[in-house]
Amino acid sequence: MSRVRVCARSELVPGRARLVRVGGREIALVDLGEAGLRAIDAICSHAHEYLSEGEVDLEERTIECPKHGSTFDLDTGRPRSLPATQPVEVFEVTTENDDVWIEVRDGE
Repeated sequence: MSRVRVCARSELVPGRARLVRVGGREIALVDLGEAGLRAIDAICSHAHEYLSEGEVDLEERTIECPKHGSTFDLDTGRPRSLPATQPVEVFEVTTENDDVWIEVRDGE
């Protein structure tokens, strides 16, 4: 596993997702405000659309696919609504000072 710095914490906006690239992976980095940061695979498991362009629900801790409306749990990656039935990968996020780091498997 490797930790990769992806951005500054100050660049993120609560309730919004941001697309970041780590090696060959595209990851949706989501700011949940006081609940912290979450990182999930940026591509919907159903529609292959960018989840990073979807709406974030701070209370439910979900992100919605902008194409067909499936919502994904930002803590587990599991879909909470159809039509998606397969989860997306989640990644560990840490912050140090103003740096945001994502943990990925080596080679990704």
